[in-house]
Amino acid sequence: MSETTIQLLVIGAGPGGYPAAFHAADRGLKVILVDRDPEPGGVCLFRGCIPSKAILHAAHVLEAAREAPAMGITFPEPVIDIPALRTWKESIVRQLTGGLGQLTRARGITFIQGEAAITGPHSAVIRTAGGETRTVQFDNAIVATGSEPVRPSFLPDLPGIMDSTAALALDALPGSLLVIGGGYIGLELGQAYAALGSRVSVVEATATLLPGVDPDLVKPLAAHLKTRFAAIQLGTRVTGVQPDAGGFRVTLEGPDHPPETRFDRVLVAIGRRPVTAGAGLETAGIHVDAKGFITVNDRRRTSCDSIYAVGDVAGQPMLAHKATHEGRLAVEAILNGKAVYEPRAIPAVVFTDPEIAWCGLTEDEARRQGLDIRVAVFPWQASGRAATLSRREGITKIIADPEGGRLLGVGISGTGAGELIGEGVLAIEMGAVAEDLALTIHAHPSLSETLMEAAQRLMGQSTHYFQRL
Repeated sequence: MSETTIQLLVIGAGPGGYPAAFHAADRGLKVILVDRDPEPGGVCLFRGCIPSKAILHAAHVLEAAREAPAMGITFPEPVIDIPALRTWKESIVRQLTGGLGQLTRARGITFIQGEAAITGPHSAVIRTAGGETRTVQFDNAIVATGSEPVRPSFLPDLPGIMDSTAALALDALPGSLLVIGGGYIGLELGQAYAALGSRVSVVEATATLLPGVDPDLVKPLAAHLKTRFAAIQLGTRVTGVQPDAGGFRVTLEGPDHPPETRFDRVLVAIGRRPVTAGAGLETAGIHVDAKGFITVNDRRRTSCDSIYAVGDVAGQPMLAHKATHEGRLAVEAILNGKAVYEPRAIPAVVFTDPEIAWCGLTEDEARRQGLDIRVAVFPWQASGRAATLSRREGITKIIADPEGGRLLGVGISGTGAGELIGEGVLAIEMGAVAEDLALTIHAHPSLSETLMEAAQRLMGQSTHYFQRL
């Protein structure tokens, strides 16, 4: 058993871990980075964000081809080659993760494929993929072990009952697919499978799709999905799944549905939970809350002064970009103790079609906090650019303080919302007021103009939307 002494051990090479390791190496620290996969990237690059967006892009291309006749352009019916699509998706993953491997080596970081378990405030054991065991003494460590899909206990462990990882493998295209869960993962993958040709039904236990998201933003997506999905059953629970002639017989409980329905495959998308099993947290006295998240302070330090935690394992929101910010911040906290986690706005994006994106406070959150707010919604029916894209179903929504007009929240529902939300994040972080957005000259014609016009409407003077008060 070999022993190594280093300044920083990073456990987990996802979007929280590898940016932390990179930043630490750039700042002169000697770093070991450990992960189960052969290259950095984590769930996001190997089995999550990147492969799902690749498949969604393919789905969008199919949808665009099918909608083109309205513009006087007709294509032959697309031929979908699932093995070729899978190969293309996997090539993107290999390119990105391979690039991260090169960046790791260029920075002089020691990358070890394997698993690490903390054995004390300054020690850990690494079991490599090749079966070797190494002990490490470290000054500080960052735990970035991420999350995994939640699977209900009543579901049998059978091929064809998929989590998001299995769904992204694209080993086959089912004729019919039941999606359990109407959150962002279920809707993104469900919409992709529907575009590829599966008959998709969604079951959601609550009364709305995307629970917790501003209902105004959900409406355009919900209306679109009704034309793409075979069924959307809200307020409905799955109480049983049994194998049935190459598929599954599903028992449902809720209003307006048959008690039993048959599907070729089932996708379980009811959320994710932090991964801490086997990390040895208890050996260093690291506290974990009732939901399994590692408790951290505003510097991402755990209850053990030498160990930090970032990303999904450190609490909500479970977003890759939040993890990246935390990873870099934790390194700065280790180096100088001054860095503090205090974002005013963290963007969230649902990459469906249309997309939904928001940052800061939603209208419901602001009202629950008892805040006095002003709200303005600019409908994309009044946007020239949305008209040229044949995507006029969207909206842009702004929430502001009524006194000085300081922006508290921005929400966008429509094509490209994920690309547009960055302006809202920057505005909130900089303490901008609605007048700042209204007076900023935006390119015409563009979807970004909808932010300007929403701000103008908040001030009662939107150029392209008139409503008599």
